[in-house]
Amino acid sequence: MMKNCEYQQIDPRALSVSPSSTQSHTETKVQRSRRKWEVFPGKNRFFCNGRIILARQSGILPLTLGLIVVTCGLFFAFDCPFLVKHLTVFIPVIGGVLFVFVVTSLLRTSFTDPGILPRATPDEATDIEKQIDTSGSSTYRPPPRTKEILINQQVVKLKYCFTCKMFRPPRTSHCSLCDNCVERFDHHCPWVGNCVGKRNYRFFYSFIISLSFLTSFIFGCVVTHITLRSQEGKSLVQSIQESPASVVELVICFFSIWSIMGLSGFHTYLIASNLTTNEDIKGSWSSKRCTEDSGNPYSYNSIITNCCATLCGPMPPSLIDTRGFLSLDEAIPAASASELELPPFTAKNDAHMEENCQDFALSCTA
Repeated sequence: MMKNCEYQQIDPRALSVSPSSTQSHTETKVQRSRRKWEVFPGKNRFFCNGRIILARQSGILPLTLGLIVVTCGLFFAFDCPFLVKHLTVFIPVIGGVLFVFVVTSLLRTSFTDPGILPRATPDEATDIEKQIDTSGSSTYRPPPRTKEILINQQVVKLKYCFTCKMFRPPRTSHCSLCDNCVERFDHHCPWVGNCVGKRNYRFFYSFIISLSFLTSFIFGCVVTHITLRSQEGKSLVQSIQESPASVVELVICFFSIWSIMGLSGFHTYLIASNLTTNEDIKGSWSSKRCTEDSGNPYSYNSIITNCCATLCGPMPPSLIDTRGFLSLDEAIPAASASELELPPFTAKNDAHMEENCQDFALSCTA
């Protein structure tokens, strides 16, 4: 005989699994494995399983990349052999380094999260509304559009975003094309196919600066190529006819160099002043809108410090976590009580189970 036998009563409902519960469990597993970029609310496109982010209107990016590749390809194929023979072998080396740097900066600007802020969850939005509405009224009242904070002893107004359901942090703006709030929003650049913000501004600046050097370098080399050919006793027309690709390069570089260098100079001024394009266009900290005692609250009053603050320092992490998995609450809506209710059992089955358990308990204590 067995003495002091312990047993555990089994819930009969746990022994039966209905097809509906099996199906819902399978659906939960499928939905749980979905990544956040698949349900991202903004107007963006993702590639490589969420590793690459682009704006939906990114059709000009291939044109930008194509112009750079075609111009450099013609230069390396038709101008470099002549210049290497008559000048130095370092010309294609310099051109190659600039080309790689330009393409790398362009792709990093285009494929990097510019600093998108995640939208507020329904609970967070409700909490913000409760903090604003101190009247105790249960009726809905839209939150105010602005909120004032102090930055370097200056009053800065924060605007409420009705799309993202939150007060935008300082220097944040909502891009209408991408439908996202971007931290330290500079502008939306169709040439790179992405917004330019806190996380990719340094890549954008390095792109336009290196592109200015590359365009100027190719333009000068092509002019030198044509000049050296004309000095060999040939006319200018004959020199151009011997290298027609050089004319294409001259046209592209001539119409590009002025706009690119102008854009580079403009952003150099913005970096030295610690401003963004959005702030400069709106005149947020212009002398007309600011008094003598106030100015740009984000400036360190030093050109070197402003440049270091904008271009140097660690890269801030992405806040949207596009490659993260959806949680159970985010993947499926809250189920109703009827869907979560277990299948019913008859009293006969319950009584039969209890009777078997009592017989087993008596045998153990005997």
